[in-house]
Amino acid sequence: MTEPVPATRADYPQFLTIPTRWMDNDIYGHVNNVVYYSYFDTVINDYLIRAGGLDIHDGQVIGVCAESACQYKAAFAFPEAVEAGLKVAHLGKRSVRYEIALFKQGRDEAAATGSFVHVFVERATMKAVPIPDGLRAALEKLQA
Repeated sequence: MTEPVPATRADYPQFLTIPTRWMDNDIYGHVNNVVYYSYFDTVINDYLIRAGGLDIHDGQVIGVCAESACQYKAAFAFPEAVEAGLKVAHLGKRSVRYEIALFKQGRDEAAATGSFVHVFVERATMKAVPIPDGLRAALEKLQA
C-alpha cells in the first residue's frame, strides 16, 4: 500500500498564523490534541468573517460544525506559532467541507492535517439554508 502524498504549503491558498498559548500545552509538554480543533475553527472563521462578511453576533445565518477530523504528524509546543492553511474541498448548496493543514514556521510539510464540515443554518430555527452569496463567493476562492 502506498502512503498518501504529504500536504505541503502549495496545496493551500489561504493562511493564518496562530500563536500557541501557555494553556495549550498539556502535562506532556506539547499542545494537547483537542486544541488542534480550535486552530481549525480559528482559521475557518477568521476567513469567513474577513472575506465573506460572516456576522457571528447578529447574522441570520451561521455555520455549525457537522464533522471534523485530524491526523497528527508532529507536535507543536508553547511558545510556537502555528501557520494554518485552508482550502475548500467540496462546496455544496448548504454545506462546505474544508481541508486544513497546520505547519511549523518555515516548514513545507504539514505537522497536522484535517477536515471540517460546516452546515449553514438559520440562527433562529437552526434549520439548514443555502449558503449566503457573500460567503459562497469567498468559499469559491478557496476551492481546491
